[in-house]
Amino acid sequence: MVEHVVIDRQVSAEGRRRADRRRLYQLAGISALVSAALVPIQLAVFAAFPYPATPTGWFDLLRDNPIAGLIDLDVLLVADNVLLVPIAVAVYMTIRRADQATVTVATVAWLLSIVLMIASNPAVEMLSLTDRFQLASSVAERTAIMGGAEAVLATWDGTGFQVAYLIGQLAGIALGLVMLRGAAFGRAVPIALIAGDALGFGYYIPRVGLAISAFSGIVLWIWYLLIGRRLLQLAKEAQ
Repeated sequence: MVEHVVIDRQVSAEGRRRADRRRLYQLAGISALVSAALVPIQLAVFAAFPYPATPTGWFDLLRDNPIAGLIDLDVLLVADNVLLVPIAVAVYMTIRRADQATVTVATVAWLLSIVLMIASNPAVEMLSLTDRFQLASSVAERTAIMGGAEAVLATWDGTGFQVAYLIGQLAGIALGLVMLRGAAFGRAVPIALIAGDALGFGYYIPRVGLAISAFSGIVLWIWYLLIGRRLLQLAKEAQ
């Protein structure tokens, strides 16, 4: 009798674990596909509303078209980073046994990169400064607000962003290399991740850096599609 109770509890616990994995994979897979869907929206807005060159240009854009202005300020990248959290957790849970130390350190670095990337985004501050600029009643007040906007925009690609960008690329490459050693994600998913993050370092090459970085974004967009599909497959396999 006791043995039957123990076996029933073990079966029940295993069922709960499988259900938890299934929900995690579903959430992560949907998050990846939503992130992929955000990319064309970002590109369309960037093409239609190029980055303003001055704080007053940003104020004008945020006043006339706040949604376009916020997208230009990478607010969708903030959403993308939030959506990346369940993906990172799902990847960790899937491949951690292949190399516990590397996967743990890389996942922590990936999550730290997400936090820093979100913290360095200036969208909310610039929207607030735009409202204050419109309400300013004197030249001195407007000049002070423009100075504040210049400081906010300067931190956009400051230390926080640079650290987030670098450790995020390195973490992605490390996780991709571990993925290649197992069968859970096949070969296309880790190769796309490694290639996209490696190309991301082209951002620091003078003159051609932005073009290489843009190509990196295309590769990582493909990675989102691939990993989203694979995670949903894993969710079905966990049933």
